[in-house]
Amino acid sequence: MPSTTWRGGSTPTSSSPGRGLATDLPDGVDPYVDPATGILRNLVGATDRRSLDEAEGALAFARLVQLSDHEAPSTRDLAELCGIHRHLFQDVYDWAGTPRIVDIRKNTPGAEHFLPWSMIERASAFAFDELRADDHLRGMDRTRFVERLAHHFDAINYIHPFREGNGRAQRVLWGRIAEDAGRRLDWRSIDSTTNVAACRAASERQDFEPLLALFDDVVVDAT
Repeated sequence: MPSTTWRGGSTPTSSSPGRGLATDLPDGVDPYVDPATGILRNLVGATDRRSLDEAEGALAFARLVQLSDHEAPSTRDLAELCGIHRHLFQDVYDWAGTPRIVDIRKNTPGAEHFLPWSMIERASAFAFDELRADDHLRGMDRTRFVERLAHHFDAINYIHPFREGNGRAQRVLWGRIAEDAGRRLDWRSIDSTTNVAACRAASERQDFEPLLALFDDVVVDAT
């Protein structure tokens, strides 16, 4: 399966998290992190990672059940993904729904960086145009649906527009798209290790087999 053409075959390997910020910030400073606690700045008063994770999970789930087209119109573009992210994480982060301004990568040995932050808008426009050209996955048999879903999922996942919360926002987006195409996505059988490994195989090595297998499990035909 071919990679998306805007990647250009290059992924940053030494970008500092603070690159591209105001020049008075020292290299390596992450503006999303509270220097006093070492964790992400947040609205819930959490001062350690466990407390933040617990609050974030509970509050994002509560917002998920309230989500509708009013909070995040189904425009099938970066604006929709930002709207979803804003709604889910509005109680936790003041930057919810706003694309990141630092370069990031998974905190896993050997992981490559996601798309440079300066390319997010341009790459998103390209990726969503590709999705639109596929009629948002409508009218496809199951095999084709899984193949194209894996392709488009990889493209958006590589962009990783936000400092945190990308996976949950993306699952909502792809759930909407699948439902409009007459299918649904059931992620309950997929653990984090399997998900990360499949995403890294596709993004870093262009090996889509694990991601195809993942979506073969996740995709459920509507009844």
